[in-house]
Amino acid sequence: MVLRPGYVLVLAGLALASCGPIPVNRAESFCAERFAAAPPISGRAKAGASSNGGIVTDFEVEFAPSVTFGDPSAEYTACVVRKSGEYPTRPLYQRGAAP
Repeated sequence: MVLRPGYVLVLAGLALASCGPIPVNRAESFCAERFAAAPPISGRAKAGASSNGGIVTDFEVEFAPSVTFGDPSAEYTACVVRKSGEYPTRPLYQRGAAP
């Protein structure tokens, strides 16, 4: 199947249009989720006595290493600018996602 030059141009235009900037509010939401602070350490512990006189214990710890190194607020701003071409309307710390 041979594509006519007009179809090739239309397909190329659609491909390039998908690479364009997104609205700043969508970029802010995406970047805020990406740089949201995860609790560094979480877990649970259980201790007690069983009905047959034994002792019951359980311990679990999870470590969540940071995805980013450096200032999360600066990386959030750079992410929003990269995605939308505009600066964020609110800084990361006002979104409640910063550490």
